[in-house]
This record gives sequence, structure tokens and C-alpha cells, in this order.
Amino acid sequence: MSTLPLTHKQVYRSANLDESTCKSTKYITPIDEIVGQDRAQQAVEFAMSIPDRGYNIYAVGQNGLGKRTMVLRYLKRHNPAGNGVCDWCYVTNFDDTRAPKVLKLPVGTGLNFKKEIEKITLKLVKAIPLAFDNELYYTRTGTLKNQLADKQESLLGSLTKEAKSKGISLAVTTQGDYQFIAMNGEELHSEETFDALDRQEQRQLESIIDELEIKLRSLVRQLTEWEDKYSDKIEKLNEEIVSQVLTVNFEVIKTKYSDSKIISQHLKDMEKDILENFDVFLQEGNEDAELAYASLEKRLPRRYQINLLVSQKDEQFPLIVEESPSYHNLFGYIENATFKGTVFTDYSLIRAGSLHKANGGVLLMDAVKVLERPYVWDGLKRALRSQNLNLSSLEREVTLSGTVSLEPEPIPLNVKIILFGDYQTYQLLQHYDSEFSELFKVTADFEDDMPRTEASEFHYAQFISSIVHDGKMLQCDKKAIERIIEYSSRQTGDQNRLSLHSADISNLLKETNYIARAAKSNMIRLKHVEQALANKEHRVNRVQDGVMQSFVNGTTLMETEGGVVGQVNALSVLSTSNHQFGMPNRITATTSFGKGEVFDIERKVELGGSIHSKGVFILSAYLSSLFGSEKRIPLKTCLAFEQSYGGVDGDSASMAEFCSIISAFSEKPIRQDIAITGSMNQFGEAQPIGGVNEKIEGFYQVCKIKGLKAHQGVIIPHSNIQNLMLNSEVTQAIEKGSFTIWPVQHVSEAIELLMGSPVESESSGGIYTIIRSKFAS
Repeated sequence: MSTLPLTHKQVYRSANLDESTCKSTKYITPIDEIVGQDRAQQAVEFAMSIPDRGYNIYAVGQNGLGKRTMVLRYLKRHNPAGNGVCDWCYVTNFDDTRAPKVLKLPVGTGLNFKKEIEKITLKLVKAIPLAFDNELYYTRTGTLKNQLADKQESLLGSLTKEAKSKGISLAVTTQGDYQFIAMNGEELHSEETFDALDRQEQRQLESIIDELEIKLRSLVRQLTEWEDKYSDKIEKLNEEIVSQVLTVNFEVIKTKYSDSKIISQHLKDMEKDILENFDVFLQEGNEDAELAYASLEKRLPRRYQINLLVSQKDEQFPLIVEESPSYHNLFGYIENATFKGTVFTDYSLIRAGSLHKANGGVLLMDAVKVLERPYVWDGLKRALRSQNLNLSSLEREVTLSGTVSLEPEPIPLNVKIILFGDYQTYQLLQHYDSEFSELFKVTADFEDDMPRTEASEFHYAQFISSIVHDGKMLQCDKKAIERIIEYSSRQTGDQNRLSLHSADISNLLKETNYIARAAKSNMIRLKHVEQALANKEHRVNRVQDGVMQSFVNGTTLMETEGGVVGQVNALSVLSTSNHQFGMPNRITATTSFGKGEVFDIERKVELGGSIHSKGVFILSAYLSSLFGSEKRIPLKTCLAFEQSYGGVDGDSASMAEFCSIISAFSEKPIRQDIAITGSMNQFGEAQPIGGVNEKIEGFYQVCKIKGLKAHQGVIIPHSNIQNLMLNSEVTQAIEKGSFTIWPVQHVSEAIELLMGSPVESESSGGIYTIIRSKFAS
């Protein structure tokens, strides 16, 4: 059985763009669509086309995929029809000021209407006082007052004459009351003179006074009626004066908005209220009047201002991104104002939230941020269920006190919510919130990568061009674009895929642009991309350098030449928060008399994970099927990862462990210049593993430290060939023949490479034959 090594073209797939269309990003049309996300794009299209309740979107995928950017680009190019965009205003409810009314106005109408009402109100502030401060008004009110005075004097004069004829005087007290006093000739009786009269005269005078008082009471009632009528006439006159002022000032605006029932009705209600409360425009120096005018904007009566909550510039449906979805930022709030020590609030202090601004359009938010803020998630669900925006104070929601506040009329809600989050958050919401699936019926599942073809490479070049043009960077030449595409493929761990983590590509381009500008270059070239990648590697590989230093000074034992029985060089991947790298590990196997069991030292000391233990059980099963089908294997085998003091998990070392056991059984040495990685099943077939590039590069680096020889290399599963995107140094070494990669489909192929002998042979030289003969003896 012979295993052919891989060529340098098999371990690295180079990008090859068309020279005529991809000379540089200057000649590549930037793409303005969701690249490689057909599934997610279809989900967004579907949700946006259905107006029914609950068809909101949860965009799920890893961070850095550019989900928000992609969705925003798509929505800006596809404006859904019939979205119902409009302006929203709050105005005074003249019947109940604690329940402000909402006005739904056509786009662009709200701001003009607000300005016109302000203009009219400013005119009224001046015109109404002037209408009452002129000779005509004074003359009319004076005439009415004189008429009343004449009637009063005439009536009182008659009663006074009658009383005088009977010896009684009608006098007015200092308190303004009327009083009858008996007369003593031409003088008024005093208490002494009245007491000097005989009893009969006193009674006669008292009887006359009683009769006169009865007439006086009737007269007072008549006077009160005349005064009431006078007041009514004055009030009617005032209303007539104010009505004339209102007619002049409201005529134009009523004609302009005659087609709008809601505005016409508000203007009608406003006129009626001004007629009833016009004294607000007349009072000065009064604290109530000053409070009525108190405003942070203009000196206008607050009662008649228009609170323009949302003003749209055009019919384009709103796209709002809420970075900080707190309760107030999302649902709006009602401010309090202070004037001369008095704290007050009214409808003019209502402030819009993101949901108000996005009404008729789309609101985009981060799911985790929404869930982190108190009361926001419940409030959002409540708004989506009711399809209404109830602007209630958060303080009222969370306290037991019945504080006096406003209860604004709810605004109808017609908005699409797009939440961006990861898979874990999505699964938690699905599992723990029964309403989630009803309110977010559409899932836009974003891919991590896409197939790598000639067409997709060109699309990727367009994607790179869009980042360059959006960021106003230097243009990239063809080789720089190809290198970035190759880097993207390396990020996926598959030479037939391209990464869709746009944040990584954008950051790389920013760093490359910086390096190119620092070098005074007029274009981003291949060397600038390589320098940016090298700089990035250097920033994050401190731990890797420390690990490799242990091979330099001999702290970590590793042989890259010769052969040793029961000892094999396996490969693993170590990870930090932002970097992963490969590291060789020495695995040893020793045997002793026993019952055929394989003793996993890592598992025994609880350093081995469950997946690693599974791999050991699988190789034990295959080992038993090979040599223990007829009778028990008479050996006990101990497996260990040498110099491993942390946890060990994963089954990518199971082929290496099997090879070390076979070496220990047969007492044939294993080549130390070859490392091996790969898992195996119960039939000995090689299975793919992760991190193959990092593992190969890690062993190559150790070989370089120990002294690179032409016969060194790595054995990998054949199914991992498509995952190879090795760095340029290893690729060049393979091209020169100084390093080799062998793909195997079965563990027996690895054994033959490592031990230099076939596993089965008609002669006695087969490795398995040697083992069986030893067990039989």
C-alpha cells in the first residue's frame, strides 16, 4: 500500500482573478447587496412583504458577519410600498387636559402646521389685548354701564322718595348695604331720640320700615338681575370682539387645511377654547398666567402649542438603529419642567422614542442589549401585541404610588422589528419565552461562509471594492485582492469556502491601508497585505512564542529525527481569546502483562475530556477486533500525553494513540520525523479533524527549531485535504521537497508510513503478523 504525498498546489488554493475585470478595485464595481447570504436575504424579503402582525425578524449569526450592515444596505434599496409613513403630533385635549390627543398628519405636514399655529398664537397674544384696549370697546362697555346705572338710580330714587314721604331715610352703610332709618324732622333719629318716642309711634315706624325692607329686597333682586344681564352683555361683547379677531386670524389656515378632517376639527376646538379662555391672553403679572406661558421655546400659551413628536421629511420609510435601547429611548417619555419653584408637566413635554421615529418603517436593535435593560423586553412585546404605543411613565410602572401624570392617547404602531443576536440568545428566547415565536415569526439565519467559485471570488472582489470605496481607502491592486480572498478562505478552514465575517476583512483592509499610506504608496499592494497580516500575527502570538521557546531550550521534550518504540508525535491546537496555533505533543504507550485493557492515564487522573475518552474506547474496540477476536490480548497498555499538565479533550489524537500501541505491541520503532493527526472509527478509517493548518504549521515550526530535514512531514486524514490553506513558508517548503504532507484514508496507511513496514504481509515481516505471532506464543 503506497500513500502519495500532496503537492504544493493541493495544500494552498490560490485565487486567480480575471486580469481584464479585476485589475484593481478602481475598476471593480462595488457591490450593494447581501453577499453570500441568499437564505437570510429571502427571509428579510419575506418578512418585509407581509404586513400582518408578528412577522418581525430575528437575525441570527456570529458577531462580525456584518448582519446589520447587510440588512441596512438591502432595505435602503428596497422600499416597501404602503408602509403608512406619516407625521405624529400631540395636542391639548380641551375636554380633558390629562389625556392629550394625537394627530396623524401626512408626511411633511406636521412641521408646517406647528409653525402656522405658532404664528397665529403669536398674533393672538398681541391682537386680543389690543382689541380690548381701544375707544370703541370703551364706548360700548361705557354705554352698557351707564344704562345699568340709570336703571339702578331710577329704581332706588323711587324707593327713596316713598320712604321719605313716610318719614324714613334710605341710607348706605360703610359695608355697602342698604339701611332704613326713621327721621326726626329733617334729622335722623338717634337711639336716644327714638327711645324717647312713645311705644305706639315706635311700632308705627317699625311697621313702615318692615314694609319698605320687603320692597327693598324685591328691588335688590331686580338690581341683581340687571347686573347679571349687564355681565352677560359684556361677556357677549367680549366674545364678539374675540370672535372677530379669531375669524381674521384663522380664516387662511382653515381654508388651507379644509381637506383634513382631523386638522379642521382641532382648529374648531381650538377656537372654541380660546373663546372660553381668552382671559389667558389678557392677564399679566398673574402667577397662573405666567405658568400658562412658561416654555423653554417661545412665549406662547402652552395650551395651544403643537408638540410635533415625529416629523418625516419624505415618503422614504424610516430605518432607525437604536444603539442604546433603554425604556425611555425606546418608548419615549414625559419630561417635567420647573417654573419659579413649581414642577409641572403637560403634553408639550412628551418626547418621542425610537419606536415613534421608526413607526411605518423598521427598527433595528441588538437582542442582548434589549434583554439587558429592565422592563424593555416586556414593554416591547406589549407594544407589538397591541400594535399601540402607550406612552406611560416608567416610574408609574415600577412604583406603587399613584402619582398624577398624563395619559396620552395611544399611537397606532406599524413597525417591523429586526433583532440581531447569536444562536445562544435565540435558543434561550425560544425555550423560555412562549411569546417570542409568535412575535418574531421569521428567522434570518446568516451563513458564516459561502462556496468558493470563480463567480463568488469575483463577488468577493466587489465586496472588497465596496469596503475600499466606503472607507475612502487607497485602491487595491489585483494581487492584494487575491491575497485577501485567500486569507478569507484560510479563515474558514476550507479552501473551497470564503468567510463572510466582513468585520475581519474590513479591519484587515483598514490596517493595510494604514501601512500603504505610511509607506507613501499610491495603492495597496501584496506586500502591504502581507505586512498587515504579519503585524496582526505578532500582536496576538505572545503565548505561541512562549510555547515554541520551550522547544528551543529543551523544556518540552520532542524528537524530530530517528525512531522510538511506543512513542509518536501527535498534534493539538491551543487557543487564546483571539488566536489559535498548533503544538506537537508526545504520546507514549507502554505494555505489560494483562487482560487486553487500554489504560488511559489522562482519564484516570481526570485530565481527559469525554470526547478524548470516547476516542480511546473506539481505538480499543478496533484493537480488540484485530487481535482479540479469538482470544484475549495478553497485554495491558498504558497511554499518556507526555508533559501535559492541563486538560486534554478531542479525538484528533486517536490515530496517533493507536499507532503508539501498535509500535509497543510489535516493538517496532516509530519515525520521530513525522507527526500525525486524525481520529478514527471502529473500522480504522481516518476521520477529519479541525485546526489542520495550525497543527501542520506548529510541527513545521518545531522541525525548523530542531533542524529542518527533507524527510520530515505530517500525516493527516485524506478528508482534510480540502481544509488545507497553509502559510507561504510551509507551502514553499513542500514545493521544494523539504517538507511533506501524507493524506491517509485508513490508520493502517499511517502505521506503514510511521514504521516503514506493511501491516499485512505474506511473509513474516507484516506488523500485524508479528503482533499476532507474539500473542500466539
